[in-house]
Amino acid sequence: MITILAEKPSVAREIARIVGAMKREEGYFTGNGYHVTWALGHLVQLALPDGYGIKGFRRDSLPVIPERFELIPRQVKTDKGYKADAAAVKQIKVITKLWNESDSIIVATDCAREGELIFRYLYAYTGCTLPFQRLWISSLTDAAIRKGLKELKDGHEYDCLYHAAKARSEADWLVGINGTQALTVAAGRGTYSVGRVQTPTLAMVCKRFWENKRFTPEPVHQLHFSTPSVSVDELVKFASVEKWKDKEEAAALYNKVKAQMAATVVKVEKKEKVENPPLLYDLTTLQKEANTKHGFTAEQTLDLVQKLYEAKLVTYPRTSSRYIPEDVFDEVPALFDRLAGHSSFAEKIADMGELNRRSVDASKVTDHHALLVTPNRPLALYKNEQLIYDMIVGRMIEAFSPECVKDTTTVRAECEGVAFETKGCIIRKVGWRSVYGEDREDTVLPDWKEGNTLAMNGCTMSSGMTRPKPLHTESTLLAAMETAGREGVEDEEARQALKDCGIGTPATRAAIIETLLRREYMVRVKKSLVPTEKGLALYSIVKGMDIADVEMTGRWESELAEIEKGRTPHEAFLRDIEGYTRKITTELLACDKIFGHKASGCACPKCGTGTMQFYGKVVRCDNPDCALPVFRQIAGRTLTDTEMTDLLAKGRTDVLSGFKSKQGKPFSAAVAFDADFNTVFEFPEAKRTRKGTNMKGRRK
Repeated sequence: MITILAEKPSVAREIARIVGAMKREEGYFTGNGYHVTWALGHLVQLALPDGYGIKGFRRDSLPVIPERFELIPRQVKTDKGYKADAAAVKQIKVITKLWNESDSIIVATDCAREGELIFRYLYAYTGCTLPFQRLWISSLTDAAIRKGLKELKDGHEYDCLYHAAKARSEADWLVGINGTQALTVAAGRGTYSVGRVQTPTLAMVCKRFWENKRFTPEPVHQLHFSTPSVSVDELVKFASVEKWKDKEEAAALYNKVKAQMAATVVKVEKKEKVENPPLLYDLTTLQKEANTKHGFTAEQTLDLVQKLYEAKLVTYPRTSSRYIPEDVFDEVPALFDRLAGHSSFAEKIADMGELNRRSVDASKVTDHHALLVTPNRPLALYKNEQLIYDMIVGRMIEAFSPECVKDTTTVRAECEGVAFETKGCIIRKVGWRSVYGEDREDTVLPDWKEGNTLAMNGCTMSSGMTRPKPLHTESTLLAAMETAGREGVEDEEARQALKDCGIGTPATRAAIIETLLRREYMVRVKKSLVPTEKGLALYSIVKGMDIADVEMTGRWESELAEIEKGRTPHEAFLRDIEGYTRKITTELLACDKIFGHKASGCACPKCGTGTMQFYGKVVRCDNPDCALPVFRQIAGRTLTDTEMTDLLAKGRTDVLSGFKSKQGKPFSAAVAFDADFNTVFEFPEAKRTRKGTNMKGRRK
């Protein structure tokens, strides 16, 4: 008997059908010499500190660095602490029984780090010693599964993948457990969650927030002129190459140019510009573009493309590669033939001609090749699923289409020492840009020569203000995570080279963003990610520490990639992480001075037994069973001790001014508690109604 272990019941069902294990039992399928079961994600995890005899958060217990990590069934949080997940325990028993009845195992969990770890932790926890082989596939089509079953790999060929996954898991445990406990101990009240990837990610969001808010706009002035054209039936507009902060200087030059009303062509530069098609999608690029084009969150995009994968419509989604190998490229023409029969891009497919090979490079394929659709025809997709499916199809057509060729012309003219410039562009070959209709960019310039005099039809001076970098969106944050915060990396191949130094992985970045939102360190405001007072408070404490160092975290990710490739021993990585853990634990425990506090003299309005304590950014109940927190900073205004005392003693403040809306508009309101002791606004015209605007995310 052979047991096949999948990651989800839906995948197990498809594999069972193909191998002929058609009888359904509790927790598995069986038949034809096979048991086919599933893992329900991580059934086994690293033991929590109490598994090593360490109870509660205590300074003298830190850092917690186990000599040997213990494995336990997946835990769930309850009112009385953590306990084993009953569903996980039940499925572990099913799998153990099947393994005891079997001669070997086929591992069919997801073909990536986490999928490998799901099996290996389970294998170690149960004490199993059976030989195992690996099913390594890039799609769930019947053909792919059958081919994979014929080409099973020895399971130990993926030991390096397991070592990288195990090292990542243990590193996250060490940094997350110790960092969270150390900062919480230093604070004295409440829980402050930090993590190896989540805290540097939060730091990028907060840093951008403060850059935006503290940005001082400066005036900027630019000169423009237009000139009639004999060969083109419209005015040609020139703009000054330089921009000036000094208005008087700009105005003086403007007056000189206006008096002259003529410019001389000093340079004409003509070039042929070849624009290569974009590379195929990996998960992160798909998430970024889906956020920009459709407003999908990273998690929504991952969920949608995962559903398409399980419906056998796309290849494995959690890929970090934008390339395909030669053997997959050989199948692309037949794939386009199938798409031409049912895709909305049928006309574009018919016009493609010879396929572009830019995305074909086996040396740049990691665990899985770039995202492709499968030959299966999509039927009855939901709207958002169709949008993602069409994005993948559209990108495939773009990637395999010819390059776009343009003739560009740059003309520079001078007047009174001021250089002006204009640019023209004629598309000679639309190529891949025709897929989404980007073929109307022609800007035809006259055939000017150096020395030509251009009579000005008009001359103007524009004035504006410099703008700050916008707040992060999920698209820009994913890009920053991908390059460990390095900005301005536009070239696709350069971004590819930085991927091993990014923070998180394509499979985990959406979860990191959602964790920061769930823990109320930041909120979504339209498309922007805005840190909360709680997030900014944490950032103010850790911003100069290693725990928030984006580049250092990127170096860890690079080392994990080297472990996965078999180039670096995982033991050396974990020794470095242990040293790092000791350092950040010491740094965070030293933060107790930041969390100085004094008694408010007010009983806790929630529990009635504790006393509210004034801290720098929060007022908190000293009853450990309550620990009600009320943050001082609300809508851009910090409440004083007197105002906080009014709120605690009376349930509301007087009407206060100085608040700012999300649009930056000032307003006045009283601050009050609602029935759940969340802070809400009460506006002057609706006093004591307790129906003010709930400030969710303000009180933690």
